[in-house]
Amino acid sequence: MHLNCRYIHMSLNPYPSATCFILIMKCFGFFLCHAVYLLSSGSSLTSGPKAGGLSSSTLQKLKGFTCSAEPGVRRTDALNQIDGAPSEVCGQAGGDGSPCGALDQRKLTNRLEQFCLSQFAKSGGGSERGEELSSTSDSGAPSKRMKSAYTPLEQQVIQLKQQHKDALLAVECGYKYRFFGEDAEIAAKELNIYCHLDHNFMTCSIPTHRLFVHVRRLVSHGHKVGVVKQTETSALKASGANKNTLFTRQLSALYTKSTLVGEDVNPVSRLGDVENGSCGDIVPDPPESFLLCISENWDKLKKQLTVGMVAVQPSTGDVLLDCFPDGPSRSELESRVLKINPVEILVPTDLSEQTLRLLRSIANASAQADDRVRLEQRDGAQFEFTSAMNTVTKFYCDSEETGSRSLSSVASFESPVICCLGPLIHYLQEFNLERVLQSESSFRRLSSELGGLVLSAATLRNLEILNNQTDGSVKGSLLWVLDHTRTPFGRRLMRKWVSQPLTDPQSISERQDAVQEILQSDSSTLNSVRSLLSRLPDLERGICSIYHKKSSTQEFFLISSSLSRLGLELQTLLPAVRSQIRSALLQSVLLDTPDLLDPVHGFLKVLNEKAAKVGNKTELFTDLSGFPVLQERTEQIQTVLKEIQDHRKDIRLTLKAPALDYTTVSGQEFLIEVKNSLSSTVPADWVKISSTKAVSRYHSPFVANRHKKLLQLREQLLLDCQREWTNFLDQFGQHYHTMKKAISHLATVDCLFSLAEVAKQGDYCRPEVSETQSQIVIRDGRHPAIDLLMGEQSQYVPNHTELQGDGRRTMIITGPNMGGKSSYIRQVALICVMAQMGSYVPASEARLGILDGVYTRMGASDNIYKGRSTFMEELTEASEIISRATQRSLVILDELGRGTSTHDGIAIAYATLEYFIRDVKALTLFVTHYPPLCELERVYPEHVSNYHMAFLLSEPDVPADVQPEFITFLYQLTEGAAGRSYGLNVARLADIPDPILHTAARKARELETLVNLKTQTLTQNLMKSKTPLSHCHEWICLTHK
Repeated sequence: MHLNCRYIHMSLNPYPSATCFILIMKCFGFFLCHAVYLLSSGSSLTSGPKAGGLSSSTLQKLKGFTCSAEPGVRRTDALNQIDGAPSEVCGQAGGDGSPCGALDQRKLTNRLEQFCLSQFAKSGGGSERGEELSSTSDSGAPSKRMKSAYTPLEQQVIQLKQQHKDALLAVECGYKYRFFGEDAEIAAKELNIYCHLDHNFMTCSIPTHRLFVHVRRLVSHGHKVGVVKQTETSALKASGANKNTLFTRQLSALYTKSTLVGEDVNPVSRLGDVENGSCGDIVPDPPESFLLCISENWDKLKKQLTVGMVAVQPSTGDVLLDCFPDGPSRSELESRVLKINPVEILVPTDLSEQTLRLLRSIANASAQADDRVRLEQRDGAQFEFTSAMNTVTKFYCDSEETGSRSLSSVASFESPVICCLGPLIHYLQEFNLERVLQSESSFRRLSSELGGLVLSAATLRNLEILNNQTDGSVKGSLLWVLDHTRTPFGRRLMRKWVSQPLTDPQSISERQDAVQEILQSDSSTLNSVRSLLSRLPDLERGICSIYHKKSSTQEFFLISSSLSRLGLELQTLLPAVRSQIRSALLQSVLLDTPDLLDPVHGFLKVLNEKAAKVGNKTELFTDLSGFPVLQERTEQIQTVLKEIQDHRKDIRLTLKAPALDYTTVSGQEFLIEVKNSLSSTVPADWVKISSTKAVSRYHSPFVANRHKKLLQLREQLLLDCQREWTNFLDQFGQHYHTMKKAISHLATVDCLFSLAEVAKQGDYCRPEVSETQSQIVIRDGRHPAIDLLMGEQSQYVPNHTELQGDGRRTMIITGPNMGGKSSYIRQVALICVMAQMGSYVPASEARLGILDGVYTRMGASDNIYKGRSTFMEELTEASEIISRATQRSLVILDELGRGTSTHDGIAIAYATLEYFIRDVKALTLFVTHYPPLCELERVYPEHVSNYHMAFLLSEPDVPADVQPEFITFLYQLTEGAAGRSYGLNVARLADIPDPILHTAARKARELETLVNLKTQTLTQNLMKSKTPLSHCHEWICLTHK
C-alpha cells in the first residue's frame, strides 16, 4: 500500500505562522500514526509485492523522517526513541537490503505510538496533553519516557490545567505571566499578542505590571481567567530542603465578568486615575455586575412553574432574591432579568428549553461582544433541594461573623430560592467571594410585593426606560434624561430608582420635598454638599473589595482617605444642616453619615501614606506596637544589620584601610571594594562578587553568612506583612455594613441633586400625587427624551391628557401614520413613571393617581429565539396584560391585531378593548387604525372618548385617483376619530417610486368605492331587519374601510 500526502497539500507563504506550523506537525503525526496502524495490521509500507516485511531502507527513511519532525532532538536520540538500540530492530541486516528477520513488530509499534503522542504535544492543547500524560502514568517504562518529554514547568502547568479546565491560566514565571497550550492561542487572539512554540507548548506572555489590563480584556470577552502565582521566595527556598526543585505555584485568584474583585484587576491607585481616566486602555467596570442564579420547580399537580432567583453583586455586596410563578412565555423572568441587568448567569444543565432560549436571547442581544452576558452551566444535582440545603446549612452553621444571617432565617426562604443559594455559595467559594452572602443586611426582595410600581419587560423595552431600542445604548432613554449623578454609586442607585418607582405616597413626597428644596434654596450648605460628591472614587466597590480582603494598599488608602475626608467635612456642616435644611430626607441622611464614617479615621491614622501609595507593606504601619510579629521581625533585621555594620572594624584591620565602607552595586549590598593593585591583601576565603579593570568587590565569609540571613529575614518580613495586612483588612471589614450605609446615604443625596438638575431644565413642574384618586391629568405634557434631544431649536408640541377612573378612563387614538400617536402615549406613561420615582415632570401641571403597574403592547416584530411569530408575540403580550392589569393600572395598547387578517384583527382588537373598558376598568390608551373600534364611544359614552392626531390635508394638483394626498402633521391631540390613516402619504415619504404610488392610489379608490357600496347595501338590509349595527360582525369589518 502506498502512503502519500497529496491530500494534505497546503499553500504556504514564505513566513508561515505558528498555526500553520502546528498543522504541519499534526500532519506529520498523522503520517506516523498511519504507519503504526499498517505495522500493527501486518501491512507493508513498501510498494513491492512482498507483504508482512519492512525493508531496511524504508525503516531508515522513517527514522530520518521522525528525527526531522522534532526540532532540538539529535538523530541518534530519535532513533533510540523508535527502536531503543539498533540491535533490537535489525540485528545484522543483510547487505542486499532484504527485510530484517529479527524485527519485533509489537515493540516498534508501541514506541512509534509513544513518539506520535510526543509529536502531538507540540500542537498546543494543554488539557488534552494532560489527559494523555495521566492516562499513561501507570504503564511503566513508556510513561517515564513520555513524562521526560515535558519540562518540570510544563508538568506543573499540566497538573494545574487538569484542576481548572474551564479557565485560561496566567502562570507567573519571573517577571512575566505566561499562557500555555490552547490558553496561549486564545489569549494571543484576544489580546493581539505574539504566540510561539516553546518546547512542547504554544506560549505567549504578558509583563507582570500589565496583568490587570489583560485580565480585564479577557474577562470582558466572556472568559474565565485564573492567575497562578509563585508561592515561594528565592531566599527562603535556597535555605530549604527543596532548594533544587521548581518553584511551587498555585492558583491565587479566578476572575469572570461578575467577580472582578482583587489587586490583580483593580488598577486604581491614585485619585488622578479616577478624575481624568489616565488608564485609557483598561476595560472599565460595568455599571452593574450582578451574578444571577436561576432555578425552576415544576408542580405536576398544579401544573405551575415556580422560578427562584438569587442575584449577587460581589463588587458592591448587594444581594437580591425572588420567587414567583411564571408562564410559558417567561415574561416575569424576563422582566426581572432586564431590571437586574446581570453580566453573568448561573443555571443548571437541565434548565427548561423555554428558559434557556430566553436567557440566550438576552445574552446575545448586545451588538458588542464585550457587553454580552456570560452563561455558566453547572451540574443539575447542585440545584436539587437536598443538595442545596446541605450546602446552605453547612455554610451558615460554620459562619462566625458578627451580623451574619442565622440558619433559621435562611431556611425560611422558599425552596426555589434555596435551590439557587446552594449552587451560588459553591460558585463564589471558587473565587473566595462567598463572604458577601453572610450578611443579614445585604439581602433584599426584588418582588413587587414590597409595593413598587410594576414595570414589565415589555414596558421597560417599549418605553425605553433603561436603554433605547435603536442601538441598545443609554442615550435617548429615560435613564439618560434623569441621570446627572456625579458618583459611580449614585449612578447605580439612580438606575434602581428608574426601574423600580415607588407606590408609597409618603416616600414619593419626601423625595419631591428634597428636590424642591434643592431647587429653591439659596443656601451655601447644599452647594458645599454637592461639591463634596465630585472627584470621588467608587467607594461602594472599594469597601467591598476591602471586605473581601482583596484590596491593595493603594486602593485602601484611596478609599479610606476619601471616606475620612467626607466624614470630617460633613461634620463641620452639621450645624448648618440642622438650621438651614428643612427636607426630612436630606436632613436624616446628612446628619447620620458622619457618625457612620467615624471608624475610618482610626484605620487611616496607623498608615504610612507614602508607603501605602507605592504598595510597600514592610513600612506600611507607622506604629508597630499593635503588630508584635512585625515588630519582632524588624528587630531581628536591625540586629543582623548592626552585626554587618560592626564587622567593618575587622575588615578595616584586615585590609589596613581605616576609612573603608561597604558599597552597593546593581542591587548587591555590603560589597567590600578593593583596588586590584592591593588584591594580594585580600584573604583567600573571601568570595569575589564582581570586578572591573580598577577594582574587585568581595564578601567576607561573615558578610556572606549574615547577608544570606538578612535576605531570609526580609522575605519572611514580607510574608508576615501580608498576613498582618490581611488581618488589618479583616478588622476594617467588621465596620463594612456601617460604611455601606453611609455610602448609600451619599448615593441618595447624589440622586436627589440629579433630579433637581433635571427639574432646572425648564417647564418642569412638581406633580400632585394622590393615593385616593385614580386619574391622569396632564397639561402641556412632553416626551422627556424627545424634548431633550430636540433641544430649544425645534420645540416639541405639548399635549393634554385627561383620564378619570370613575369617568372617561379610555382614550381611543386614531390618525395618520407618523402623526405622533406612539410618542404621545409613551410620554403619558413616562410622566407617570417619573412622578412615582419622586421627580419633577415635563408639563405645566400634573395630577396623578398612584398606579400599581404600567403595561404596554407596542410595535410588531417576531421573536426567533422564543419561536414566536409576529402575531403570536402580539397576543402573548396582550394575554399577559389581561391577566395582570388592575383597576389602578395604566394599560397602553398600540395597534393590537394588525399581525393577522383584517377580519380577525378587528375582532380581536374590539373584544380586547371592550374587556378592558367593561371588566378591568384600567386607565387605557388604545392606538388603532381600525375605525370600527371608535364605535365603542357610542356603546360606552361615559368611559370612552375618541381622539386623533391632527393634520392638514392638501389635495394634489392632479386627480386623486392618480396621486395620493399630501399630509402636513400637526402633532396635536384633537377630539374625534380620524376617518383614514393616509398610508400612501408615508409611502411617498419613504421614496416609493411614483408609478407604484399612482397605481396604489387608483387601487385604493377602487376598493373604497367597492366597500362603500357593500356597506350601503348591508346597512339598508340591517335597518329593515331592525338589527343593531354594532352587533353585526360583517358590518364592523366593512366599515373600517
